[in-house]
Amino acid sequence: MNKKIFAVVLGLSLVLSAFLALAVRAQDVTDAINGLDKSASQIDAFKDQTKESFGSDFLSSKAGQAIGLILSFIGVIFLALMIYAGVMWMTSSGNDQVVTKAKDLIVNAVIGLVVVLAAYAITAFVSSELF
Repeated sequence: MNKKIFAVVLGLSLVLSAFLALAVRAQDVTDAINGLDKSASQIDAFKDQTKESFGSDFLSSKAGQAIGLILSFIGVIFLALMIYAGVMWMTSSGNDQVVTKAKDLIVNAVIGLVVVLAAYAITAFVSSELF
């Protein structure tokens, strides 16, 4: 019975991958060139901004970049914790202690993410009201 299910899943996977392979097309080169031109103009604008006023504008943009980097890193940590807890739960083999540990890890990861996002929201609100 398991071999039949495996064969059906494998067959459906092959059909789906063949269908998706037909839907893939090459990207037009002009789109890439336009995107690169747009990025280059943004970089030039950033350089002009830092040359004109090396004061508060430059500092706020760097602070925003640092906060974005930290939030991205926290998102990666959250994803890793969720994947780890999910794998722990799936491979627990019915062991209630491992399942409880995985559930607690998921709950704690979500609580941590909510706390970080709430702190960011409060900081963004306060800084927009002050500046």
